[in-house]
Formats: sequence, structure tokens, C-alpha cells
Amino acid sequence: MEDIEDIGKQDVVQREIRGAVVPKSFKRAKKLREKAPRDGASGVTPGTQAVYVRTWGCSHNNSDGEFMAGQLANYGYEITGDKEKADLWVLNSCTVKAPSQDVFINAIKDGKDKKKPMVLCGCVPQGDPSLPAFQGEGISLLGVNQIDRVVEVVEETLKGHTVQLMETKPKKGKVGPQGTLNLPKIRKNPLIEIISINSGCLNQCTYCKTKHARGDLRSYPPSEIVQRAKLAISEGVREIWLTSEDTGTYGRDIRYTLPKLMKDLIDVTPNGVMLKLGMSNPPYFLEYLPEMAEIFRHPRVYSVLHVPVQAGSDRVLKDMKRKYDVNDFTKVVDYLRDHVPGMSIHTDIICGFPGETKEDWKKTLDLVREYKFPALHISQFYPRPGTPAAKMKRVHTAEVKRRSREMTELFLSYETLSGKVGKIFRVLATEIAKDKKHYVAHNKSYDQILVPMDKKLLGRTFEVKIIKSGKFHLIGEIIPGSLTSAPSLPDPLAKGEASGVSDTWVLPKRRKERKQPEFDARAESMREDVGDIAKVMNVVEEEHEVSKTPAKGLIIALIIALIAALYVRITTAQAAADRLSESTY
Repeated sequence: MEDIEDIGKQDVVQREIRGAVVPKSFKRAKKLREKAPRDGASGVTPGTQAVYVRTWGCSHNNSDGEFMAGQLANYGYEITGDKEKADLWVLNSCTVKAPSQDVFINAIKDGKDKKKPMVLCGCVPQGDPSLPAFQGEGISLLGVNQIDRVVEVVEETLKGHTVQLMETKPKKGKVGPQGTLNLPKIRKNPLIEIISINSGCLNQCTYCKTKHARGDLRSYPPSEIVQRAKLAISEGVREIWLTSEDTGTYGRDIRYTLPKLMKDLIDVTPNGVMLKLGMSNPPYFLEYLPEMAEIFRHPRVYSVLHVPVQAGSDRVLKDMKRKYDVNDFTKVVDYLRDHVPGMSIHTDIICGFPGETKEDWKKTLDLVREYKFPALHISQFYPRPGTPAAKMKRVHTAEVKRRSREMTELFLSYETLSGKVGKIFRVLATEIAKDKKHYVAHNKSYDQILVPMDKKLLGRTFEVKIIKSGKFHLIGEIIPGSLTSAPSLPDPLAKGEASGVSDTWVLPKRRKERKQPEFDARAESMREDVGDIAKVMNVVEEEHEVSKTPAKGLIIALIIALIAALYVRITTAQAAADRLSESTY
């Protein structure tokens, strides 16, 4: 699972679920569901069918998929990895790049051929709900702001109804972008909790389709995120990933900051559990460099950050509307590398953006050559329908592919891990390697370190000596006697087991609304002022009957300017009042 602008392609296929109920379903007839036989989509009892859940894209999308699978499982649905057996498919899409959308569309075609009812969700239908592929019987659409209603949509779709819940903005009263974080979920990895701290962003990048789906910035209250982290830790999680379209923007809409949130989370994170911060764009992170450097130095926070640059040319960045220049990006990288021991910076490159000249491309190559990023997400430019970049004059396809190959060759030409051979690191093992013969452990810099597949190591911290390095990983030898026992940490949930919900969850307090009358009174006073000004104008008209009087024109001009200024004050006060009334929490 990768960040929003990564090339990450890991899927979420949930399996072997067990559970009881979700918060919205306490009043359902649970006994009826338990007694009813499962007879496929034709069954009349909700919560007795098998559902196939698949997710593409970033870690934010994966978190959404985990929440949807958890709610369905806890309502009684069987979550299966066998799409042939399933009575309904839930397909959770990614729109960052054309290939990921193409895979999603092909999955829909496959479902239609197999006559499977489907619930389509994620950024593709949210950004373009009128796509022809979404037409047909048995197909429902669920928006990114309504994943807390997946059970309802699945129920209705299985009954043969077509449902579309595609609100572009969360309803008033919702705690965060998708409702409370106090929902059941099925973690793809029981040791890793993914928390989306905010949704949407503050940018208008010319190539990005995700903005069309996720919209403007909307942050979860810090209390929601902290409570979610505490719940995950109580269920045996060892890593907490904080994700969003841009973590650096967190809290700007609720008068909070990312450093404050990180400190809140550090306070509730015990030894043996690590925090990992997801992608942040340069302009917003610049404001917090000293504070964030201190946070990255904390022993319970991984010293790694994904900062996408996209291009090494200021002219191209301007065409992309990225809101920063190359100097801003290098300031972030240089400061963190200078002030955080072992700091690892990952970045993204788009090859062949419209209008990118050979000189522009050379600057991008030079940037990568200078900084030698340990992880580089390389992507060819793909025009996304409805974006400004899709209308720009494109670089020839063959040249785009050539630049992509050239960047890949440059990335493969240098080593960043060989200098760590012979060193000793404390690591945390959380994953099974692709070869199924090793566990993947991470040191403070989040390097991938392969260790023997010994069950007692998974979820534990211990020391390793690096004996070999590769381009993408290190191989570690266990230091005898270094395995840290953590009796205070609970065991993780079983693979595929749905997490619970907290009975003691405290929703954020509603903001005090006593200021609303104050705003109304001020606005009314200003309106009266405008009325008085209008009366003055009438007097002026009466006293200056001769239209050619020079003073008349000057006085009227001054009065009009005064009225305009007062009008601005009125609308500003009213807008503030409206924001207060809309901010439920």
C-alpha cells in the first residue's frame, strides 16, 4: 500500500471474516440472520450473502476498503476472496492514473459477464459517475464520503435495486469526511492500522483527477484520530500509518496543525508501536520543518517521508500548478536530512508532462542524480479526462516512454543501502516477504530488512546485523538475546478478523453557538448603517438639484465607496456566521 501519488498497486482482498453487528445495525433482527440459510442474491434475508471486496490504489483507499469490509462482515455478510462464489462484488477504485482506472473498468466488465451485482466505489465513480461502464442492472454507486453506508447500499443492490449515493460533500453533522472513525474494519495486515487523518486537498494540480473525487480539505478532529489509534493499539497493532491526499495540510480547516496531532499520537503510543507519516507536499510542510524534525527524531516515529517533487523544472511545476518551486522542495529535503539522523526521503517523478522540453527534463534528471532518493515512484504522464492538462499539447508518446526508461535506468544505477552493511539496527517485523521465506522488518529509517521467517519475530522488536544489501532491501542476521518482550502489548487480531468498535468513544463536542446571535446583531447593525447612508444620499439629491454641481459627483462617489465597504463587512460577518452554524463539531 502506497501513498496517493505512488505507483503502488497492492490490492485489498478481505478473507475469513467473523463478527456481529455494526453501529447502524443494532436494531436489526440478529436472530433472524443467524437462522436464515444463505441462498445467494435471491435470498430475502439481508446479511446472509457472500461479498467479494477489492481495492486498488493508495493507502487512503485501502483504509476505506478495510472499513467497508469490516462493516459488511460485522453485519453478517461473509467476506470472500473467491469472486466466483460471491453473490456481490464491492470494487473500490483509484483514479490517479489511467492504467489503474482501466483495470477497474475491466473488473466491471468481468462482473457484468458473470452477472454479478456490484457496488462501485472509490475515486473513479465519485469523479465521473456518468461513465458508460457504470450503466446497467445490478450496479450501484457509493461515494467516497458515504462509505459508512455501505451496508445499506449492498442490501438494496442484492434486492435488485440500483442505488447512487454520490454526495460531493459530507453532510452537516458528520464528524469527519466519512463519518466517525469508530467503525469496524478488516485490516489487510492485523499488525498495521491505516488512519486517514484528512480527505481532499488545497491544491488544483492541472493533471490530478483525485481532486474531482475527494474535493477540498476536510480534517478529522484530533480526538477522533487519537481514539482510533488507541483502539487499534488495544487490538494488537504494531504500526500506525497516517495517510491522506496531503498530510501536511492537516488541520488547516479546523484550526489545528500536523505537529500538534503527531505529539498527541506520540503521547498514546507505547514502546513497541511505531508511527509512520504519509505523503506531504512541500509548500505546507515548509512551515513545520523544525517541529517535524523533532518529531521524526522521536524513537516511536519512523524517520521517513514521502515528498513528491514531480519535476525538477520550475516552469513545469508552474504548468502543473504545484504551488512550490524546486528550491522549496530541496529546502525540505536538505533540512530533514541535516536535522534527522538517517532521514529517508521518497519522491515522485512524472515523465513527459505536456510542454516539458529537453532542458526541463535534464533538470529533473540532475535533481535525482544529486539527491539519489532511495525510493522513486516513476510515472509516465497520462491525460486524465476533465483535467486542464488533458487539453495541453502533449509530448510525443515515444519520447515519454524514452524519458521513463531513462529515469528508471538512472534510479537503478546508484546504491543507497550498501553503506549499511555491517551495521546493527533495532527493527520491528510486521510483514511476510514476497518470497514467503522471510519476514520484512523495518529500522528507524524504514529500510526493508529481510529476516528469517521465525514466528516469534513477527510483531516484535529486536536487533539485526546487516550482512548483505540490494537495491531495495537489506538482509539482517538476528543478534542473539536482542528480542524484546512486550508483555504490555496485546496480541493482534487473527488474519481476516473484524476489529471492534469502542463503547467508550467520545464524539467531539459541538462548538458553542452563542456567537451566532452576536454575528447576527453585528450584521443587522451594519444593515442599519447602510440604510442611514441611503437616507443621506436622498438628502444629497434633494440639496443638490443642479446636476452640474461638481461637489455632487464627488459626494456621491464617496457615498458609493462607503456603501461598498459596509457591504463587504456585512457579507464577511454573515459568512462567518454561516461557517459557525455549519460547523457542527
